[in-house]
Amino acid sequence: MIPKEILKKVRHIEIRTKRLVNDLFSGEYHSTFKGQGMEFEEVREYQPGDDIRLIDWNVTARTGFPHVKKFREERELSIVLLVDASSSGRFGTRDRFKSEVAAELGALLAFSAIKNNDKVGLIIYTDRIEKFVPPKKGRSHVLRLIREIIFFEPEGVGTDTGLALEYLSKVIKRKSVVFLISDFLCEDFVRPMQVANKKHDVIAIKISDPREATFENVGLIELEDTETGEVVMINTGSREFRREFAARADEDLQNLQRNFKLINTDFINIRTDQSYIAPLANFFKMREKRH
Repeated sequence: MIPKEILKKVRHIEIRTKRLVNDLFSGEYHSTFKGQGMEFEEVREYQPGDDIRLIDWNVTARTGFPHVKKFREERELSIVLLVDASSSGRFGTRDRFKSEVAAELGALLAFSAIKNNDKVGLIIYTDRIEKFVPPKKGRSHVLRLIREIIFFEPEGVGTDTGLALEYLSKVIKRKSVVFLISDFLCEDFVRPMQVANKKHDVIAIKISDPREATFENVGLIELEDTETGEVVMINTGSREFRREFAARADEDLQNLQRNFKLINTDFINIRTDQSYIAPLANFFKMREKRH
């Protein structure tokens, strides 16, 4: 029996994200993510304006009249949400934790997929593979995925994105669109992502909190690394510290963007203190123009 508070939270996310899908993202999703190819449908008589390269010469010779092959787009796709559930996701200094933003993004993408009759699957990972839900269709399936993303209790606390990408390549055989949702506070994932991106269409979505890039002057504070448990005392009153911290965060983001560009992986940057609508809409428009 699922507790009422869980059902209420899932229902709230469903209502919010389905409205965005219907109002903003359904057409963009369909235009951006096309099918895996063209599938033969029928042969019909040639009509003025038809591409002569599509003439079926065997049928033409047999009937004495020119016929052309008609194809339709193989529309169905498989979407895989690869979600980082490490402890660093349970951080947020504004309205929401990073993990809550990840759940909304996953719901939005999943509802966009099923509205276009695509399948959706889920892999939750930390420093190990926590959960795998194979791609399927349907609203009830998507609601299950949302519940898993929000309320799943992982065993691990660290992050191994490289391991998750290697697992993805093993369990998802068909070429899929993969949304990797993470804060990317980890290392050693570039090579596995490059390998995965040769088989699949991998899109990296980074979720960050403003306090991971800048500090206000609030004096001495104690911080704990949620993944390692390490506790440090820092002096936010130091201008030099704040400047160096911001510069390091900016450098890390630029290095991340540079690595994604080198391995031809699309990248979307989302912040917990800003709406994710504009970054996603800009991404869809960019992809549509490119493809």
